[in-house]
Order: sequence, then structure tokens, then C-alpha cells
Amino acid sequence: MALALNLLSCSSMASITTTSTKTTIPEPMRRRRSAVVFKASASSDQSDKVDGSSSRRKDDKPAFNPFGFVTDNPSSRNAIQLEETPAEDGNVGQMLYRIEDKGKDYGSYIKSGKFRWFVRETGSSWSRCGTIVFLHGAPTQSYSYRVVMAQMADAGFHCFAPDWIGFGFSDKPQPGYGFNYTEEEFHEEFDKLIEVLGIKSPIFLVVQGFLVGSYGLTWALKNPSKVSKLAILNSPLTSASPVPGLFQKLRIPLYGEFTCQNAVMAERFIEAGSAYVLKLEKADVYRLPYLASSGPGFALLDAARKADFKDISSRIATGFSAGRWDRPILIGWGVSDKYLPRSEAEEFQKGNPDAVKVKLIEGAGHMPQEDWPEKVVDALRAFL
Repeated sequence: MALALNLLSCSSMASITTTSTKTTIPEPMRRRRSAVVFKASASSDQSDKVDGSSSRRKDDKPAFNPFGFVTDNPSSRNAIQLEETPAEDGNVGQMLYRIEDKGKDYGSYIKSGKFRWFVRETGSSWSRCGTIVFLHGAPTQSYSYRVVMAQMADAGFHCFAPDWIGFGFSDKPQPGYGFNYTEEEFHEEFDKLIEVLGIKSPIFLVVQGFLVGSYGLTWALKNPSKVSKLAILNSPLTSASPVPGLFQKLRIPLYGEFTCQNAVMAERFIEAGSAYVLKLEKADVYRLPYLASSGPGFALLDAARKADFKDISSRIATGFSAGRWDRPILIGWGVSDKYLPRSEAEEFQKGNPDAVKVKLIEGAGHMPQEDWPEKVVDALRAFL
């Protein structure tokens, strides 16, 4: 009996061994299983008018893909591949070395209070038309304004675009150690930065995006005397503004911790809100902070969990209404935004029709400054 069991066991093991040696990996999977490979191509900083659907492979199959959470959009699929000889492409550290200086156009580090900000600057204090401060939203960075601020400087403006604390190339303090990523703290540190930069009020303020973008608008409501004109690019403006899935996921315990460490999160967010796909050398820049450390992911996580999105949007809608705000406002709205409908801009304008002007930007999505910077520049020059 024991002999029979031993023979049966050996036979089963042999069968398992034989089966495992014959297992093959489908060709599409073999091409995607390596480390992240960045492929930058020489191109201008103009918007990438590439339809996302056109870059999908016709032979893609719906079979289970363990890398699906980072390969389910065209840009990420092309950036994360399995090469025939992955060792030649190096590890993540070597890849970071190759791209670590990307995306710092017009920028430098500025010490303000306890923190070091990364601030882009174009033009000079002698610029004849005044000073513009550009504020980005989450989960992106000031890199999105690089083309707009360069062209606005050519038009005679002095331009600044900081990365908020916790984002882009600015400091990313651990939550609870000197910075808690609350609205009040973002405002306090931004006030200190303006003073260090020597920016004289009033300024032209340009704001775009969710979360920290909204904090730019609530800062303006607290400091109306410091703002002469306000331009708002696609941002939540009403109490009914929808909250993108990314921020909803971040608020879920444990799942949020996993989501915030997805290195391609920012580029996926940008592409999901637009009709276009980022070129890889630009996707590299949005990806870089999240690859370099866990800091920006946890900063975003903490900020998203402490924000009351509905309350913030309600305060914005009320604060900029007639009788409360009398300075000119331009709404530059990318009509192809997949996060916020065009009705957001129209409803906001109804609340203060004398002060608010709406300029629709055809062909642009959630980030008009990235999709069609030339059209944004035209709208800003006419307004400012």
C-alpha cells in the first residue's frame, strides 16, 4: 500500500513538473513584464493632438493581465514594456538618473519658511504688463503651465508658477511632521512664498484643477485686495461639482494607500480628462515625483482625505457670487473635459454675470494649458 502511494505521489509530481516546463507566457505579456522603460523623443512643448484610441493594439486580448492597473491606457502601455534584454535598460534607479533633470523648465528652488518650493519664473520684475501667478491642481504640477507662461512673458508679463508643497519638485514633508496638508496650512505657506518672492499686490491669478487648485480660489476669497483679475481654467465651481474617481479611491482605507503609490497616477489622470494622450517625454515629468519617492503619493493621500470637496465647492460658488466679488473673472473652459461638464462654467457665470466672462476652448480637456496652450494664451492676453 505504501509503495503504491509513493508511486502515485511520484507520478503526480512528475506530471506537475512536466506541465510547468511546458507553460508558456503569451507574447503580449512577455513584452510588458519588465521594469518601467522611459522613451523620450525630441518634440516641442506644444499640446499632443493624438487620439488615445488610435494607439491601442488591435491584437490586445481581454485575458487577465496582472499589470492591468498600470497598462490600461495608451501612454502607460507604451511606457511599461518587457524588452528582450531588460538588463540593458537598467533598473528604476538608473532610469530616474536618466530623467531626473527633465521638466524643470524656467524653475529654481526657493526657501520659504521651513520648506523649499520649486518655482518657475518667466519675464522679469521690469515687465510692463504686471505679474501673473499660476496655480496648478492635484495630482499634477506647475509643469503644465510651461508653454503658457513662456508666451505670456513674451507678451510683457512677469510670471510665477510654484509647485504646491507636497507636489511636483517642491518639498514633501511627511504628514504630521511640520505640515498636515490642510487648506489653512496651504494658504499660510503660500502667503510666505509670495512675500519671499517679493511679489507686489495686486496680482493676476490663474488657477486650474481640483483640491490644491480649489485652495488657490479659496485663498483669493480670503485675500480679495491682492487679486486684480482672476482667470479660472477647468475647476470645480458649484456645490454639485462631481468628484473624480481618483479622489474617491484615495479616501477608502487601505485602498487609498495602494492607489497613491501608483507611479503613473498623474499622467493617467490627465489623459482620462482629455481627448489626447501625453507624449512619453512629458508623461515622464508627471510620473517622476511619484517614482522618486513615496512622499508625493502620501501627501496627495493626506490632502484628499482632509478635504471636504462639497464644502469647498460651495464656498467657491457663494464667495464669487454677485455682491460678494466684484473683480473681473475669466472662465477659460476646455469643452472636452471628461471630469467637469460645461454646465459648471455656465452655472458659475449665472451667479455673477457682470463680473464673469466665459471663454470656451474648443478641443481642450480638463487641462487646457496642456492640451491647447496657444488658445489659453490668446484668452489670457485678451482678458488681462
